[in-house]
Amino acid sequence: MEFKVSSAPFIHNNNTVSKMMQQLLYALIPGIVVYAYFFGWNIVVNLFLATITALTCEALMLWLRKRPVRQFISDYSAIVTAFLLALALPPFVPWWITVLGTAFAIIVAKHLYGGLGYNLFNPAMVGYAVLLISFPLQMSDWSIILDTISGATPLETMKTELRWQWINAAFLLGGCWLLYKRIITWHIPVAMLISLIIISGIFFLINPNLYPNPLFHLLSGATIMGAFFIATDPTTAATSNKARLIYAAGIGILIYVIRTWGAYPDAVAFAVLLMNMAAPTIDYYVKT
Repeated sequence: MEFKVSSAPFIHNNNTVSKMMQQLLYALIPGIVVYAYFFGWNIVVNLFLATITALTCEALMLWLRKRPVRQFISDYSAIVTAFLLALALPPFVPWWITVLGTAFAIIVAKHLYGGLGYNLFNPAMVGYAVLLISFPLQMSDWSIILDTISGATPLETMKTELRWQWINAAFLLGGCWLLYKRIITWHIPVAMLISLIIISGIFFLINPNLYPNPLFHLLSGATIMGAFFIATDPTTAATSNKARLIYAAGIGILIYVIRTWGAYPDAVAFAVLLMNMAAPTIDYYVKT
């Protein structure tokens, strides 16, 4: 007899995919509220546009693939993708950027790979990476916010303002709630954050005038959201606990490398996508 195993995500106990996705959305609320408080309610507009686009594209692709639309569209996975992508975008990005990135994430990164459970890469991060490479000017335009805050450059504001630290703290609160509800395990967020602390701490000790301290890397950009909400995607991450530790440690190291010597100030998306590619190999060699 053959023992057939379905594709990830694998749900324990009485949980379902839709319940798990709902819990993820609930856990994002503190971060969204703090984000909107500091940077304005335009983030809510982005969330709305991304959600409408995601649901429309999801329904279209399900219909074209002759899959039951109502059954699969109600699992909230498309909405989670929309939220994660919208939260990664600058709040005042043009509306068509949000729509285009979300459509690419759902149609190409998710459904052309076979749909939920078959996609190799995190759809939201694929959408973000494609937008950042294709439209670098629009994706790096924080000028409206910065003019209202201090008139500083984006890099100066990211390094000096406490706003991102509060936002990351809010996402950390939501991430801890996911751990409490056992939606995710500790392996990926802890390994990712510790590896980032270690490598940034080493270079900080070597030259503190050139390299920022580990706290800066932890509480800036999308680090915390990436650790608890993006890297933990059960479909694209490694599966066994040991493999998860290796997978997540790789993300933390890559974040530091790309931030420090790469062309992009925040590297969570690229680090996650690179380790998504490596996850099957890690799973192959690390069985338990």
